[in-house]
Amino acid sequence: MRTLTIILLDGAVFAAVLFLISVGLTLVFGVLRILNVSHGGIYAFGAYLATFLALRLLEIGGSPYLTYLMLLVGPVIVGLIAGPLIERVFLQRVYGRAEAIQLLLTFSIFLILDDLMKLIWGTKPLFVSEPYKLLGEFSIAGIRYSWYQVLLILVSIVFGGALVWAVRGTRFGKIVVSVINDREISQAIGINVNRIFMVSFTLGAFCAALGGALVAPTIAVVPGFAVDATVLAFAVIAIGGMGSLEGAALGALIVGLLRALAVHLLPEADLVVIYLAMILVLVARPQGLFGQVELRRI
Repeated sequence: MRTLTIILLDGAVFAAVLFLISVGLTLVFGVLRILNVSHGGIYAFGAYLATFLALRLLEIGGSPYLTYLMLLVGPVIVGLIAGPLIERVFLQRVYGRAEAIQLLLTFSIFLILDDLMKLIWGTKPLFVSEPYKLLGEFSIAGIRYSWYQVLLILVSIVFGGALVWAVRGTRFGKIVVSVINDREISQAIGINVNRIFMVSFTLGAFCAALGGALVAPTIAVVPGFAVDATVLAFAVIAIGGMGSLEGAALGALIVGLLRALAVHLLPEADLVVIYLAMILVLVARPQGLFGQVELRRI
């Protein structure tokens, strides 16, 4: 019972982190139909900028509680700058082009962002622990957890619910769904499709940066730290279904629980079980558990 409790809690924490990373990825694919490899670079940029702002705040004597605000300010800045810049300057030139070209372009942007972060912040690790320590700890089955980890779970649930409401319950969301289903008809009835693409990519960039910023207090932010998480995010949306918000949530939960199960029972296979599950899903249902074969859906 003790091991099961630990596995469930560890799995939920890891699933929350993965959901924050993958939800922006699946949102961009659902609207723009582009598999955005640069998502990992934006995720890392959000972590770096939020950590940098929090450290600067502490250096000038600011209240440690304001570091939580910096974890939100950083992603907003990254989303508002990187989102429109990447979509308008690069991505709009490859809409409708071969998927290989889109992949190479976004991978190139990922590499550029990676070098840009090294130029700005160097190669030394950045770490801000105040947001993690301020909330304190609690113990379950003899294992100590931080309330910050519980906060990550709550934020992912609230953020996911807000995204579903924004897409399904608002006028903007209905316009987005119209663009997804038929771009030409949407243009014919007066919808500015290019603006919807830019806003959707900016929202996806904000999601990525927010995921990085919220994860930053639990890790040391160093060059290349985002690669593993980004690869796992692709596994999440492959399992859940590309372009599906519900699929991202279910995929993150499956991957999180499988990884926690393997870490505690068979640590040598913690990645094998994840990719084996992905292969099984893709063989049985290539579009993923919530993916659609013909209709586009987010």
